[in-house]
Parts: sequence; C-alpha cells; structure tokens
Amino acid sequence: MTQRKSFGSDNHAGTHPAVLSAITGANTGDAVAYGADERTEQVTATLRDAFGAADAFLTLNGSGANVLGLSLLLRRHEAVICAESAHINTDECGSAERLLGTKLLTVPAPDGKITPELIAERLAGRGNDHIAQPGVVAITQSTEFGTCYTLAELSKIADFCRASDLRLYLDGARLANAAAYLDCSLAELAEYADVLSFGGTKNGAMGVEALIVMRPGLGEDVPYLRKQQTQLASKMRFLAAQFDALLHDGLWRANASHANAMARRLAEGAAGVDGVGIAYPVQANAVFARLHPRHIAALQRDWFFHVWDEAESVVRWMAAFDTMESDVDDFVLAIRSTAGV
Repeated sequence: MTQRKSFGSDNHAGTHPAVLSAITGANTGDAVAYGADERTEQVTATLRDAFGAADAFLTLNGSGANVLGLSLLLRRHEAVICAESAHINTDECGSAERLLGTKLLTVPAPDGKITPELIAERLAGRGNDHIAQPGVVAITQSTEFGTCYTLAELSKIADFCRASDLRLYLDGARLANAAAYLDCSLAELAEYADVLSFGGTKNGAMGVEALIVMRPGLGEDVPYLRKQQTQLASKMRFLAAQFDALLHDGLWRANASHANAMARRLAEGAAGVDGVGIAYPVQANAVFARLHPRHIAALQRDWFFHVWDEAESVVRWMAAFDTMESDVDDFVLAIRSTAGV
C-alpha cells in the first residue's frame, strides 16, 4: 500500500535533496569544531547580509532559538508579552519560564496577530514592584494560525515598542513562508525586530535554525548563552551545510512558495465541500478548517492531521516543500467523500 502524504505538520516532511547533498559534501576531512570552521563562517556571513543584521548564529532547534533570543532581550525581573496562541506559550513546555525565569503575559489574538492596542493593555502594572515588568514583545511570523503580519502591521508594532521601551522578538520558524506570501525580502521583515529566528527545519532542512541579531551589541553574549543553553553544536559544519543549501539560489523561498501554493490549493478544494468551512485566511502553508466531528473521525482513518480545537471542531492541515499537487487532490477527494458520511 502506498503511504499517504501526512498533512499533520511540515515537520513530518523529509529533508530536501539539495540539503542532504550539502550535508554529505560537508562530510569530508576534518573541520574545526563549535562553529570555528570556514563553512560556518561563510554561512553566517551570508545570513548577516541577507537580513542586514549585526550578527547571526546557528542553533539546533526552534525552541532553543526562541529561548536564546529572548535571553538576549530580558532583564531578570521582566516579562514577555505574547499572543495566547504563541508557540512559546503553548508548545515549548514552559521553557521560557523554566530556563529564563520570565513570565509570559498573554493577550487574546483570534487570528494569531497581536496589535499595539493589545500590547498596551499589558502595560498597566509598570512601576509596581509587585508585578513582573513588561520588557519584551514576542510575535510569530507567520503566526500559529497561518496568518501573516503585513509590513505595515510590523511597523506599527515596532514603533509602539520603541516608544514604550519594549524590545521586539520575532519567532520566525516559518519566516520563509511569510516572506513568500508577502513577496518581500528577509531584510524587510527583520528590520522591525531587535532579534528574530529564521527557521530551516520546517522548510527542507534536517534540523537547523538561525538566530538573527539586528541590534548592534546584543550579540556579544550569544556565544556564552548558546553554550549554556545547550544550543552549541560541536560539528557545526553540518548545520551550516543545511543553510548553505537553503540560501543557494533562493531555495528557501522556492520551498516556502511551493508549500504556500499547496495550502492554497487544498483550501480552495476543501472550501467547495458542503459542511467544510475555512476558519482563517490561508496566507502561509497552513489550512485551518471547521468540519463535523464524525467527518474528522472518518477522514483520520486514512489520513494524518491534527485536531486543533476539539470544542470548535477545527482541524489543521499543513503543506510542506515536498507536498505534491496529487497529494492535495487525493486529500480533497477524501474530504469530499467523508463529508457525505
């Protein structure tokens, strides 16, 4: 029996052949460890240029990049304002709280995006020494609901943060998908943040993320904090090789554009099915759909995906760099079939 394509996560996809080839190419001879090799130096320089950044560092995973990035921006008594749906709040096992000792001040964000007005609501306790002081705003691009902040929205948030003495962190696990949707450069997205991450793992890499430091001087502590937080790889050349491949000839954008296109194809196909409603705008590579629980159960007998909100009967379908049109079309046929159950 042919294995069906998973629509559970872009993390379920394999590694892009060009990335595998780059890893194999790096597996020749010896190289100085812990990022002191020539390949890592070249890749981090390319990342700095692409983002217009002060510094760039490679990490092992997205949660580690988030903790490391936030640690650069927080003082010991400060808290992080973020959306209730933020990955740092819902899916990182309390790592920010446990490892950094910070408090997360969440705000409701029905579409995953927070606004200056929502941020302002969390500033009421400033100056009160009984309350953790807001110091950082963390946003996700693209968001956990597959929506994207426009450049104008990012600008408003950044302006508000600067005026309010708040630092801005951007979780960019799917930053490539946002850049592809907005048809903008990485530098255009990054200019509003003090620190951000740039995801590779969800976009064709085997396992690597980049931490991008935009504000000069903030990166001076990264070498020590990265080691302390167990995000320093000894054989760094194999992490660098992955980004080397993704950055070559814009493979990162091609992968993200394809994943986005497959999500749109899926949303368009499913939207015409009776009993299926698309819950959020499909802007990146995620489709959130609302359908009857019995249809979900019938569909999950043959296809893998996650129920996002059981109470509201909302599921999440994710496309990846290797999702094919035929995968989407077969899935849409299955959706049509089970909707008639």
